[in-house]
Amino acid sequence: MTEDIGRRRAGLWLGLGAYGLWGVLPLYFKALVHVPSTEIVAHRILWSLVFLGALVSIWRRWGAIRAAVTRPRVMLTLIATALLIAANWLIYIWAVVNGHVLEGSLGYYLNPLINVLLGVVLLKERLSLAQKLAVALAGAGVAVLAVGAGEGIWISLSLAVSFALYGFLRKVAPVDSLEGLSIETAILAPVALAWVLWLEANGTGGWGSWGLRTDILLIVAGAVTAVPLLLFAAAAKHLPYSTLGFLQYIAPSIQFLLAVLLFGERLTLAHIICFAAIWTALVIFAGDGIRIARRRAAAARLV
Repeated sequence: MTEDIGRRRAGLWLGLGAYGLWGVLPLYFKALVHVPSTEIVAHRILWSLVFLGALVSIWRRWGAIRAAVTRPRVMLTLIATALLIAANWLIYIWAVVNGHVLEGSLGYYLNPLINVLLGVVLLKERLSLAQKLAVALAGAGVAVLAVGAGEGIWISLSLAVSFALYGFLRKVAPVDSLEGLSIETAILAPVALAWVLWLEANGTGGWGSWGLRTDILLIVAGAVTAVPLLLFAAAAKHLPYSTLGFLQYIAPSIQFLLAVLLFGERLTLAHIICFAAIWTALVIFAGDGIRIARRRAAAARLV
């Protein structure tokens, strides 16, 4: 019992670390606001590959990577996830540096509800009455925002859908977090390197042009990308999935506060209605999840 409590406590701290880092990520990208979004993404890919390569070597995981790349179905899945995560990174970074952190946070609030819809569409799962109500309420909130402040709704929906599809495909791919991210990054690296070299050859690249501080920030992108993901993977091994589900709202909540209180982004009535609808939907969804989990636990005790 004591060991189980210790594992959960460790998992809680790991999860808080992961989602806390994801929450303050806009501060990092705001420091690179003078660098084009495509170039930030390219450097993020390249320096992540260096950082992940070091971790793979330290933890001796090259064998697992070699086994994964010899399986065509796994590689096809990872090519798809690589494209999805690259699109997600690009949209999110563009949103932050262009003053749309609020829409970015909404995207990650929507993510669990998009996951539910994917389960219905792709896995033919059936929703409870409460889940149907939550999804309908979230949809109504998004519709209000689309009408009242429609210029940024594409950011929220693109982030939510791309990350939900990424998570879904990574769940069905039989490869661990470190190996999967390393292969995805290696798939994207040639394009990223070609883009950086093209920018430098044309005199429009930022490497070395904006000073040592910017170069260091671009190098740090590798750790910024990999560390929270690895913390999350470790937390997932120590915590119940329901607890992890609650923790995922920490990151968009921090981003929401940063957008309004620090970055001074305009919070319209449409935003307020939409966020209120999403938050209410999430409370309904989470409450229904707890009810179902308790019912299953009670049934298990009777067996």
